[in-house]
Amino acid sequence: MTVQEVLRELESLGTAQNRKIYRRHGACENLYGVSFANLRKMAKQFKVDHALAQQLWATRNHEAQLLASMIADPVTVEESLVDRWISELADRIVTSEFTDFVSKTRFFQAKTEEWLDSEDEWIGRAGWQLLALLAMSDIELADSYFENHLEIIERGIHTQKNMVRDAMNSALIAIGIRNPALERKALSAAKTIGKVEVDHGETSCKTPDAADYIRRTVKRKKQRKKR
Repeated sequence: MTVQEVLRELESLGTAQNRKIYRRHGACENLYGVSFANLRKMAKQFKVDHALAQQLWATRNHEAQLLASMIADPVTVEESLVDRWISELADRIVTSEFTDFVSKTRFFQAKTEEWLDSEDEWIGRAGWQLLALLAMSDIELADSYFENHLEIIERGIHTQKNMVRDAMNSALIAIGIRNPALERKALSAAKTIGKVEVDHGETSCKTPDAADYIRRTVKRKKQRKKR
């Protein structure tokens, strides 16, 4: 399919209700309102199509960029493309799908560390979202790696931009459920931090209490192991 054919299909799948929901979550005006279920179906159909992904991203359409993140090739992607795409992020939905893509590339850890300190809200958010994914997937990294980032979160979360605070809180939780030693350190950090205020706009989203979330998740994991 050509990029124009894909755009026509996306437009046909869009709904007014989904457009309303996406806008509440900060999506740009250039969108069709396609559900993630339909986007996943299309991604499954295309599998990996790196050339099409680049064409879709270039349209600046919301769903086209989501689909691009799903079908881009994490194995052959060039670092320059990853850097260009992140410089064009403009909302939390595309940022989340983009970071999921980056977590599959050879740049995973390097980009995490590069983007964490960015003053740009979306780049910084991507960095902390990647750190959370590292905590949940990379079993080789030493605890000291995450302990250093816990200290950064504890010292600076309240002074960060809105969506960066949200991602830092998620990273705190992910580190806390990694293992018992990090759980103790994350809970201590959460106690020092206290309540994290995040403006979620006109949505029902709420910022989870990190300590409570860590304890409940660890408890569920222990219960599953007993079965």
